[in-house]
Amino acid sequence: MTLRIGNFSGFYGDRFDAPREMLTGGEVDVLTGDYLAELTMLILARDRLKDPSAGYARTFLRQLEQTLGLAHERGVRIVTNAGGLRPAGLADAVRALAGRLGIPVRVAHVEGDDLTARYPGALAAHAYLGGAGIAECLRAGADVVVTGRVTDAALVTGPAAAHFGWTATDHDRLAGAVVAGHVLECGTQATGGNYAFFRDSGGLRRPGFPLAELHADGSCVITKHPGTGGRADVGTVTAQLLYETGGARYAGPDVTARLDTVRLSQDGPDRVRVEGVRGEAPPPTLKVGLNRLGGFRNEVVFVLTGLDIEAKADLVKEQMGEALAKSPPAGVRWELARTDRPDAGTEETASALLRLVVRDPSQEAVGRVLSGAAIELALASYPGFHVLAPPGKGSPYGVFEDVYVPQGDVDHVAVLHDGRRVTVDAPHDTAVLDDVPPPALPEPLPPGPARRAPLGLVAGARSGDKGGNANVGVWVRSDDAWRWLAHALTVERFRELIPEARELPVTRHVLPRLRALNFLVEGILGEGVAAQARFDPQAKALGEWLRSRHLDIPEALL
Repeated sequence: MTLRIGNFSGFYGDRFDAPREMLTGGEVDVLTGDYLAELTMLILARDRLKDPSAGYARTFLRQLEQTLGLAHERGVRIVTNAGGLRPAGLADAVRALAGRLGIPVRVAHVEGDDLTARYPGALAAHAYLGGAGIAECLRAGADVVVTGRVTDAALVTGPAAAHFGWTATDHDRLAGAVVAGHVLECGTQATGGNYAFFRDSGGLRRPGFPLAELHADGSCVITKHPGTGGRADVGTVTAQLLYETGGARYAGPDVTARLDTVRLSQDGPDRVRVEGVRGEAPPPTLKVGLNRLGGFRNEVVFVLTGLDIEAKADLVKEQMGEALAKSPPAGVRWELARTDRPDAGTEETASALLRLVVRDPSQEAVGRVLSGAAIELALASYPGFHVLAPPGKGSPYGVFEDVYVPQGDVDHVAVLHDGRRVTVDAPHDTAVLDDVPPPALPEPLPPGPARRAPLGLVAGARSGDKGGNANVGVWVRSDDAWRWLAHALTVERFRELIPEARELPVTRHVLPRLRALNFLVEGILGEGVAAQARFDPQAKALGEWLRSRHLDIPEALL
């Protein structure tokens, strides 16, 4: 008995036609849409401040208007977290849409994640619920299930538990579904999108969305519809498994999945078998994501062209420092990007960019003060003075943090299609998370000639954000490369290659079955993506920067 679960959205803004593509491209039983991220919750919260009826992903309604009839005809159920801050509101909107279209659809929703009232000053505070509420809705016959903030994997664990009759103590089976859900959650990232070895991915211009053929024992095959672009192979699935994870224990409200037990194998073209996943009791607490306004920020980018780049940067820093000293913002950050080249053939490639970012609780301190100081230098600073754009009045920025509450303190409720409310009990079997003992490393490669070369010639990487932290997963595609990587890429070497991490806590996790290392870098993103503390605020390209760094690599691997 196989349950085919597909994905049609990896974020709020993903490919609009994806639901239709998934419904018409091949067989599928359940379609899932993931719209929420830490930044998305802040955006929805700000929308709700302006309009109390806002707070959910309106794009989903427009997509559903084109595809609800098709899903109904084919018996495909839809599960989505597009409800955001107002799952009940979106469920009502879906019912109204179905009524206008004349389609008899049963709509249910899950609530209880909203804890904003408990945290004064927060724009939004939402617990990450598991899939049990979704399962209750589906068991009662719902065709569409709308949730708020659930874990991304819950969109798969809920349908799987309902379909196969799993209970809360079926840890291994649930863990398999969590792994499947984690692979599916970011859509085409599992089928070649954002893939380190993208030149091998074939037809990447429009990769197809992923599909998991899930089995009763929790194992699955990751695939995609025939004829769609991209590819599904061990590499693309490995990359997604490492995305935004930490150590060997991948904790969630339903179960803790052991990523160090995952076995991947190629099961044919565009088919990756995922099996062997072990599960443990979930932790006794739930993660709660807090979003609040951190203040106001503004920025200006000075263009420095030609000779004496460092001296020009020093001059404008000194001038701006004197101007800002009259009313200094709480935070001032300078970054010089040496994008210039000697003897450049174009003015653009002869130029470097000097970026100034200021932050303060007061909009005035980052608005007129900054813009006045910068523009007044137009005829009084370095030769060739100009900026990319004049600074504005300053804009609000958000801050994300996570806290934890006991699972039993959250009222997890499934609101069925007929209006009945079913309370979802917290799991009785829980276990506090402990670090997994480091596994034994493989035998190192024998000594031999080496060549200075980019790490990316032999290793792939994928990186991402979790609050103010970033992870960088690094993997290789052969056993010999693993024997080298496991010994060569230590925490110390990582810090050498990524200077931003030199003063930060860095933890290395070893995943031998995936031939992978996962590095967690604490604090590199400051107060989270909404605070925009660095050039790449979500650390999306941190892994690619690491792959571009040079080190001594055995010639046998090149």
